[in-house]
Amino acid sequence: MRSRGEFSAQTLSVLAVLCEEPSQWRHGYALARQTSLKSGTLYPILIRLADRELVEACWQDEPAPGRPRRHLYRLTADGLAAATAALAGRARPAPQPTVRPGARAARAGRDVVAPVVSWAG
Repeated sequence: MRSRGEFSAQTLSVLAVLCEEPSQWRHGYALARQTSLKSGTLYPILIRLADRELVEACWQDEPAPGRPRRHLYRLTADGLAAATAALAGRARPAPQPTVRPGARAARAGRDVVAPVVSWAG
């Protein structure tokens, strides 16, 4: 289980988009387009971030004529700090696996899958 300070890859993508212009209000549809996340993934992330007070949400005051009101989202000051720290941590390279002393090396050719090439003609 993830600790409260860690974020999923999907949450990090939402935070990265929100960090681009932290004081700018954004609606969910724009966030979905920018992150390529489906609404069933995006909105629960936004709700969790709002519950943790990392994102603030409000209703759009004046919707465009013929359109329903939308929820708008932006980072809080705590959200910006947490997102910046989390995104900086994501940029670090993944730890390399360690090899036990005396462990046998994998034999060449084992567990290697050759690509299948087909020629149209």
